[in-house]
Amino acid sequence: MVLSDRSIKKELAKGRIVISPLDPEDIQPASVDLHLDGNILVFANSRRPYIDVKESLEDLTQMVEIQEDQPFILHPGEFVLGSTLENIELPDDLVARLEGKSSLGRIGLVIHSTAGFVDPGWKGHLTLELSNLARLPITLYRGMKIGQISYLQLSTPADRLYGSESLGSKYQGQTVPTASRFSQDFTNQDS
Repeated sequence: MVLSDRSIKKELAKGRIVISPLDPEDIQPASVDLHLDGNILVFANSRRPYIDVKESLEDLTQMVEIQEDQPFILHPGEFVLGSTLENIELPDDLVARLEGKSSLGRIGLVIHSTAGFVDPGWKGHLTLELSNLARLPITLYRGMKIGQISYLQLSTPADRLYGSESLGSKYQGQTVPTASRFSQDFTNQDS
């Protein structure tokens, strides 16, 4: 069951859903609009001939800050990581879906490739997987509406929440765009 605006407001008032900061005008009929934060993680030129999923990506990315008066230009075919301005927190019996704004999708901007699902127990800013499918560059501005989050009720509360030690959650509490930590899956297997 997808939560309506009325249910979202009730859950926010109870503190079970956290969206901070929140402008009440961003609450839509069945979702809440989210905004782009000012940091973009770009893939830097590298001497590596490929991305090895077993290796850390720390040396393949660099953080760029979007200035208040200047846009970040996302070129055709380019892929970068952004982040929501908002901190998001979920209780044990709700999941969330992150989706793009249709107006941005209509110009070729995709805000996630695969990571649109937010688990129960999540706490942090959501990393956005930003891609430009258009033939022209697209401007991204700090604070612009970038996506929307909707909430779904679970059949029962989850037993293991995102962030629990037994899950080995890699991104709990993130506040900036965070590069893939998939390599940790291989490191943890070796332990």
